[in-house]
Amino acid sequence: MVITVPICLLLSVAGLAVHGRAEALGDARTTRAEVGLSLRVQALVHQLQRERGLTNGLLGGEERFRKPLAATRRQVDTALRGMRPERAVEDVIQRHLRRLAAIRAAADRATVGTDAAARTATLTFYTAAVDALNAVDPVAATAARADRQLGDGLAALRELAAAKESVALERGLLNGVFAEGAFRGREYLAFTEARATRITALARFREVASAPRRAALKNVFGTEEAQLATTYENQAEGAADGSALRADPGVWWDAMTVLVDDLYAVQQAVGDEVRGRADRLSHDAELALGAYLVAGALMAALVAGLAAFASRSLTRPLGALAEAAHDVARHRLPATVARIQRSPQEHEEFLPPADAPDAREARALAGAAEIAEVAASLRQVEQTALHLAAQQAGLRRNTTESLANLGRRNQNLVRRQLSLITRLERQELDPDALAGLFELDHLATRMRRNAESLLVLAGQNPPRPSAASADGLEVVQSAVAEVEQYRRVRIAAVEPVRVRGHAVADVAHLLAELIENGLNFSPPTEPVEVHGWYDTEDDTYCFAVVDHGIGMSEADKERAGARFRDAGEEALLAAPTRFLGHLVVGRLAHRLGEGAQVHLFDTTGGGLSALLALPGRLLAPAQNSSATPPPARPAVSSLLNGFRAGVARAEARSTQGVSS
Repeated sequence: MVITVPICLLLSVAGLAVHGRAEALGDARTTRAEVGLSLRVQALVHQLQRERGLTNGLLGGEERFRKPLAATRRQVDTALRGMRPERAVEDVIQRHLRRLAAIRAAADRATVGTDAAARTATLTFYTAAVDALNAVDPVAATAARADRQLGDGLAALRELAAAKESVALERGLLNGVFAEGAFRGREYLAFTEARATRITALARFREVASAPRRAALKNVFGTEEAQLATTYENQAEGAADGSALRADPGVWWDAMTVLVDDLYAVQQAVGDEVRGRADRLSHDAELALGAYLVAGALMAALVAGLAAFASRSLTRPLGALAEAAHDVARHRLPATVARIQRSPQEHEEFLPPADAPDAREARALAGAAEIAEVAASLRQVEQTALHLAAQQAGLRRNTTESLANLGRRNQNLVRRQLSLITRLERQELDPDALAGLFELDHLATRMRRNAESLLVLAGQNPPRPSAASADGLEVVQSAVAEVEQYRRVRIAAVEPVRVRGHAVADVAHLLAELIENGLNFSPPTEPVEVHGWYDTEDDTYCFAVVDHGIGMSEADKERAGARFRDAGEEALLAAPTRFLGHLVVGRLAHRLGEGAQVHLFDTTGGGLSALLALPGRLLAPAQNSSATPPPARPAVSSLLNGFRAGVARAEARSTQGVSS
């Protein structure tokens, strides 16, 4: 702990420094990439501005603009194809330029001297698209704030883009006005707004631009073309009242095009400066990150050396201790517990001496005092766990033997009782007394089933001997005879089948448990039905116990199904006592072997239905070998379809549970 805290602090500081340099490098690279994107956007804007002016002049009546307009359109299309991979710009293009083809077609079809409304609509379309593209500002603000020069360059680039758009808008607007010969509608107001926007943007540009760029801008507005354009602007400014304008649209277009191209050249120069600054920042960030990484690697190597040197004295005893703990947890303890559970009465011979550590523990005990104490504690934990396992194994065996002993005693007593009752029944002639003996015989039969259930839970119950196979109806009748309220059981339809002798007792016992469960959880006025049919599709014979009682929720049915499937000792110890009947059913089904299954389903109209499916290996050949199983009756067919659907749903839920 003494060395760990300063090492962690040192590594944290180094990590933060490297992280900061990595972020700076990422910002610089992002800025460089996005400056390039901004320049490509401005190239597209430049061509759209040119197409806007030529289109407006064509709509004003100047047919000589048609040929340069076609060339400009091709340049616009080329620039648009170059912008396709850029997602942000692509969204703007989809929203604002999706009608570009329709606008072009309308301009080509327009007659000479189109009305001012059509020119205004076309001008508005192009202007909205240019404004949307200029509004796309992908340059990272964090990188701009990190470097003042880069931030000023980006600001100058944006202001010059706004000024250039104003000049291009004025060029296109007046191109149509001069071709028409006068202002129409709101064209004069749009002209004055464009001039005001240009003046404001140029003023802001001069505040943030570098001295060479301000000088370049001054030269742009000092050319002959710029002076000629100013003269035309002044002439247009004086025609606010709608008076006629005598101006050559071609001369105006050429002069303003030179001005726009010169502004675009300045814009490219500013962009080159910004991109160069971003490149330098990216290069500096790469160098700084490399230096920090080298320093961090050296620091990490130094820290690793110090940690290895400081911990070398603890490594060997700790390794021996860990190896001993793993051996105890994975091999020694599980193996000893398994031997104790197999022979709990002799568990003392499996317990290792408390003062006999093995070689690995001896190496651990030779280390520091704290490690020696941990090794001794581990040894004590192993001893305690083994003693507890021995006690638990003995307790389990005693419990199981007690259940088995009690079950065998009850079974012997009940057998003797049944023999005595049988002799009395043969000797008795009084009908009333004979009826009482029959009731007593039935009660004893139930007691015999309870005793056998105890032996089933104890895992020591051999099946009742039955050398000969039995008919399915006889098996059902035997099961009904072992339940208390047998008068409420209605044997609806049991198709002929022969159950092999070794399985007769278990099948009857299992059916009795299911029938009694249905009787206990259904109204005393409602019967419990028993059906039996042969399923030719699955080569199984099915017994169904159907009640119309309170039923079970889906969660309870799933838990009951889990008890049917789990026939181990852990399930017996974990299950509540009120569900011991489920465990008896599960163990009997398990004893019947693979293919014997019990499922629970909802009864139509309310209640619960239990399905026992017996595989073909438990069925004996019919006495008449040439006979085939009769077709299912209508009621049985509906039950069969419902049970098949339920089995499919249960298997689907089971598969989902395993996959999750």
